[in-house]
Amino acid sequence: MEVLKGLFNRHGAKLGHLKGIGAPIIVVMLLSMVILPMPPMLLDIFFTFNIALSLIILLVAIYALRPMDFAVFPTILLVATLFRLSLNVASTRVVLLEGHKGPDAAGQVIQAFGDFVIGGNYAVGIIVFIILVIINFSVVTKGSGRISEVSARFTLDAMPGKQMAIDADLNAGFIDDKEARRRRKETGQEADFYGAMDGASKFVRGDAVAGIMITIINVIGGLIIGVGQHGMTVAKAGEVYVLLTIGDGLVAQIPALVLSTAAGIIVSRVSESGSMGEQIFGQLFNNVTVIWLSTAVLTLLGLVPGMPTFPFLFIASLLGLLGWYMLRTEKQRKQHESVAELLPEMTASPETKELSWDDVPMVDPIGLEVGYRLIPMVDKSQGGELMGRIKGVRKKLSQDLGFLVPPVHIRDNLELQPNGYRITLQGVTVGETTIHPDRERAINPGQVYGKVEGIKGKDPAFGLDAVWIEVGQRENAQSLGYTVVDPNTVIATHLSQVLQGHAHELLGHDEVQKLLDQLTKVTPKLAEDLVPKTLSLGTLAKVLQNLLMEGIPIRDMRTIAEAMADAAPHTQDAGILTAQARVALGRMIVQKINGSNFEMSVITLSPELEQILHQSVQGGGGSLAAIEPAMAEQLHKGLADSTLEQEMAGKPAILLTSPQLREMLARFVRNSLPGLSVLSYNEIPDDKQLKIVATVGGRA
Repeated sequence: MEVLKGLFNRHGAKLGHLKGIGAPIIVVMLLSMVILPMPPMLLDIFFTFNIALSLIILLVAIYALRPMDFAVFPTILLVATLFRLSLNVASTRVVLLEGHKGPDAAGQVIQAFGDFVIGGNYAVGIIVFIILVIINFSVVTKGSGRISEVSARFTLDAMPGKQMAIDADLNAGFIDDKEARRRRKETGQEADFYGAMDGASKFVRGDAVAGIMITIINVIGGLIIGVGQHGMTVAKAGEVYVLLTIGDGLVAQIPALVLSTAAGIIVSRVSESGSMGEQIFGQLFNNVTVIWLSTAVLTLLGLVPGMPTFPFLFIASLLGLLGWYMLRTEKQRKQHESVAELLPEMTASPETKELSWDDVPMVDPIGLEVGYRLIPMVDKSQGGELMGRIKGVRKKLSQDLGFLVPPVHIRDNLELQPNGYRITLQGVTVGETTIHPDRERAINPGQVYGKVEGIKGKDPAFGLDAVWIEVGQRENAQSLGYTVVDPNTVIATHLSQVLQGHAHELLGHDEVQKLLDQLTKVTPKLAEDLVPKTLSLGTLAKVLQNLLMEGIPIRDMRTIAEAMADAAPHTQDAGILTAQARVALGRMIVQKINGSNFEMSVITLSPELEQILHQSVQGGGGSLAAIEPAMAEQLHKGLADSTLEQEMAGKPAILLTSPQLREMLARFVRNSLPGLSVLSYNEIPDDKQLKIVATVGGRA
């Protein structure tokens, strides 16, 4: 056994070396056919091999389940074309040198095609050859080349979308890294294949043109050589050399037509896996109504006086048998389906995989869906910059908010408008609009000195009036006072605003645990005493979410944890704990709103109004729902007017109230007056001087 194994390994190694030198041998053989004269016997062998090779290629193309199963076809097509052209050169040499000796001077294959196929009549041969060339050149080759060109273009255009779909499936956990690499490799191979087919089709088309020119040159050269060198009459020279040339042309054109047909079959195949015969029969003969109607029409034509009755009725009878067979098969299939429906579910195959939690997909925390025209903006291979901008947005928000913002999962969505995009949080749409990737957005910041031409709209992040302008208008728009940004900045800014406004929704238990882990590295004792000894993880998460909801960063986790540790023994209420955390963070909150200014301009409530609100809080469970609607409307109007005055003066609008009313009033103005900050007295640092600029419900 060891001896046999050793022999097998040695022979296998030799075969491997032979495979490696196969391509150089073929190239040398092609060159030798062009340069060296070949005997007629060797020409017969090569012509026969050419016909056999073309038939093998055609059958492989027919039985390939998918175009990518025959990915080496463009290379084979090129080699076969060069081989056929080399044969044309070699046969031309033999025909012109030895043609005067008789019809068998160029070999038996050329003689057979000249005598048997065209009946020895060179006029018929010329007509048949011209018809074959027209079919090959104008129909098959031209159509195949056009399909190859369109397929290559659409395949390359679809590559970014396919890559994004693979990345989306990988990020969603539908596939693993190995499957993703396989799909990416297959996508790249598909693009290479159709690109190569686009180029190879030009070789086939050039081969058809070369066949016409070679035949014309051979006929003219044969007449000159026969009359001038061998003393033959024009008629005799035409009969001999034209027959040999047409036979030679047919020997070359028939394999060329077969290869062109194979190329057309390959490029016109769809990507769905399945043999061509199954696809044709399954789609062409899947409707029995069509078969019966065709049978009826052919039968009527066969019964029309003057029409040939037999062929029409014969074909009609065949179609009738096919329709009867299809009806019978359909009836049996329905019977099998009805029986299968009656079987209990317990008869299911034991190999059927049971459903598990892995089959339930999780929604993405943050998602960005783009229309197909925006795909180049997120594709780095096409120069897209949006991915880098989004990474920058995540980094900046993570630093500002104090926790790691989850990744943004980007995918294309054909249901969106081509220029549209959609921002989702936990699978729910929170922002959606359309942009123009070939333009820039000129935003009106409030005061401009002229108008610019373009597509009008609204800035999705700030709601300001904006115009989509041509790139060349940028400097003109900036000189008029507009703020000009590119489409990448529009999407990135919109995403940043959305994430800032919904930061509390992005902070979950896992993120809170990561914050505790980071706190443990700095103050391990504090982190150990806080959770779970003093507070539960859920309560701490709720407090942090409340702070983020009110626009307060949670970067200073140590101060927040110390405030929680002091207040938690007395209460577990998340609202009260949030208020205590705000007091501890008071200096940072005031600096975020008022900067480093020593003086703070504030809005207050009149004592009478505060007393009424205190009574409503005590009697209504901490809500303004207990007060009269007219009073609530008057309160809102007074706050809105005071806020507008502060904004017009270029100062922050701050409502200063008692700790008992702060949370309630903050909820009251959160959505309707986003520019108004609500602070309590105990949140103001001692070194700040207060200046009351307005009193709602009274006079300043």
